Amino acid sequence: MPVTHPAAGPRSRPPLPDLVVSLAGALFVLAGAAGLVPGPAAVALAVAGGCALACVRLAWLAGAPPDPPTSPEPSAPAATPTGRRARRVALSRRVAGILDVAVLAAGLTVAVLPLIEPVHRLPVALAGLAVTAPLYAVALLRLPGRSRLSARERLRRGVDVAGLGVSLVFAGWVLLPPGPVPPAARAASVGGAVALAVLLVAALAERRRRPGAARCHAGAAATLGGLALLVVLLAYAAPDPAVLAVAPPLLAGALATAAGARRTAAGERPRTGAAPAAWPGLTAPAGIAALAAGQHLWTVGEFTAPAIALGLSVIPPMVVREVLAAADQRRRAERLAASEARLRHLVGDENPPTGAPVDRAGLVRALDRRAGGALLVVDLHGADETAVLDAPVLAEVVRRLRAGAGPHDLVARLTDAEFAVLTDVGPVLAYALGTRLLVALGEPCPRPGGASRIRASVGLAETTGGEPEDVLRQADLARRRAVQLGRDRVEWYDAYLEEQLVRRLDLERELPGAVARGELDLVYQPVLALADRLPVGTEALLRWRSPALGTVLPDELLPVAADLDLLGELGRWVLDRACRQLADWSEGGRELWMAVNVTPRELAAPDFVARTATALAAYDVPPERLVVEVAEPAVAAELSTVVARLAGLRSLGVRTALDDFRAEHASLAQLRRLPIDLLKVGPHLVGPGADGQRPLIDVVANLGDRLGLEVVVEGLESDAQVAGARRAGCHYGQGFALARPAPAERVEAWFEEFPSTPR
Repeated sequence: MPVTHPAAGPRSRPPLPDLVVSLAGALFVLAGAAGLVPGPAAVALAVAGGCALACVRLAWLAGAPPDPPTSPEPSAPAATPTGRRARRVALSRRVAGILDVAVLAAGLTVAVLPLIEPVHRLPVALAGLAVTAPLYAVALLRLPGRSRLSARERLRRGVDVAGLGVSLVFAGWVLLPPGPVPPAARAASVGGAVALAVLLVAALAERRRRPGAARCHAGAAATLGGLALLVVLLAYAAPDPAVLAVAPPLLAGALATAAGARRTAAGERPRTGAAPAAWPGLTAPAGIAALAAGQHLWTVGEFTAPAIALGLSVIPPMVVREVLAAADQRRRAERLAASEARLRHLVGDENPPTGAPVDRAGLVRALDRRAGGALLVVDLHGADETAVLDAPVLAEVVRRLRAGAGPHDLVARLTDAEFAVLTDVGPVLAYALGTRLLVALGEPCPRPGGASRIRASVGLAETTGGEPEDVLRQADLARRRAVQLGRDRVEWYDAYLEEQLVRRLDLERELPGAVARGELDLVYQPVLALADRLPVGTEALLRWRSPALGTVLPDELLPVAADLDLLGELGRWVLDRACRQLADWSEGGRELWMAVNVTPRELAAPDFVARTATALAAYDVPPERLVVEVAEPAVAAELSTVVARLAGLRSLGVRTALDDFRAEHASLAQLRRLPIDLLKVGPHLVGPGADGQRPLIDVVANLGDRLGLEVVVEGLESDAQVAGARRAGCHYGQGFALARPAPAERVEAWFEEFPSTPR
């Protein structure tokens, strides 16, 4: 049974555009510091790229169509969001629009600095700050997922804001140059310190529950902090190089805002159960105040009475925060003691093994107590899904889970058809446990009226060093991967798995509507006659040029399209575009064939043959110039349907091909049943056979001659492979050694190098 072993996967890295604009911004700042570019101009150039990229992303989020709700089952049909989800999607789009305007206002503020006189820069900076701050406030207050805080949480949040805010105000007070303070600098420093405290505390509080919202808060803090610093510098008439200090926070703030909005718009589910973190609520105010005081003593040497009073006012919020933290720990210990007693009652020796499993809340509490082990999430599927919910079947499932688990393992029920097993054993034994559970659950379950057969998928995650909700999320991601890979399997969680699933969700979100948006494209790989290396045809290869995801190849695109039931739509577009291109080339007198790839699922459509005939007639393409290819490994499951459709295509005059022929026993057995004209094989058959025997390509070429089939060798990447295919008697070949796939215009230009020879 396949398994993905746990490994330290690659950490999530910023997208390439973010790295590029960050590097460009750093280069402009360095150029300004070296005196190659004036300070305001360097800041404007450094921030422009990040703000432009962020504005484009936010504008796209604000105008993007609603995403279909994702389902745990990849094959579940997409549906239009309704009710609460529809309101959430609409709210996310409105918030993205407001954030877009806020980032644009901040970017324009620094963009106009080098274009105006120095005397007018301070009013412009004040205006930019006055516009940007309310926009951010409105957007952040409307972010989806915001929950009403309890009185205790509001108190803790207020104490954190007070402590951090006072320390920032003190730092601004003592770090400002001695002497009279300009009113604009005083307002910006005090207001900026308070805003930074509020936003940073909110970002830290939300970083586990709502990571997207936390990024938006952090982006707002960086942006407003940069604008406040700009106001202070301009109020003091600081030299131009000093203005370079505002570029990093403004650039980082724009990118963080866009990243947070995108994650929020993707529908992140708020996480619950995370314990409040003591750091940096206690240490950050003290550290900021200490560093500011040290810098002031180094440069000035003495404190004024107001500065001393302000510095001392940092202490009371820290004391209150410490008292609240101690009270939280005491209540947490009491809850753990109570939950331990309850769990002992549920899973202790006095509890019968067929008792009701623990619920999700009990599992979270148990996870919070475990220092090691693993969590298995078991997803049940049946031929009749309602059978899984029947009481007799459910009781039998619980009995089997308890029988397969160890005496100290905890069984929990998460949803109607989803269970979890929390175990203390290590990774290898936990995987063995998952395998045993799969075997046990696969046995028929007796129920009134007959037996019910259950299939299961198991996701596994280690519990060491993770918050309970994080461990649950990781195990659930592994479960989803097991479902995607065919069920009846155990999958480990690792960071690479999470990247794959996020990529999959992105594909599922972007693919619907790709045809209407004009994002699909075809490239064409020529097929050459091996005897004279003249072109005889081309194969149309699908490419999805997604603005958000880049170029997506068929190996990644088609499984998603199949799960979303979009294969028919994509297939119709490919057939229409290929026939139109073939008609254009035929007008020049060149007689070529055009091969298009289809799946057995597309062939199974009752109107496939009729649609093909309509496309040929629409562009006046001779039927014999079209070749329909189907991959041999996928044929066996629907052999009778494939045979019927291929026969219907041949009745039209369309030629048919069997792609990726494996030359195995089963392949040879079904070859006589398939009505095909071309046989396509890979280059692996061209190499020497085992034990010095002749290459398999010789056998396939002889078989093709006996059955009246033309053999095409694809994937040829060297002259030696081309020569081997030709020696075997194969007539046609394609691959990088002959011609690479290219857009229609380049292929047409390449055709001009050859005489127009009918084939």
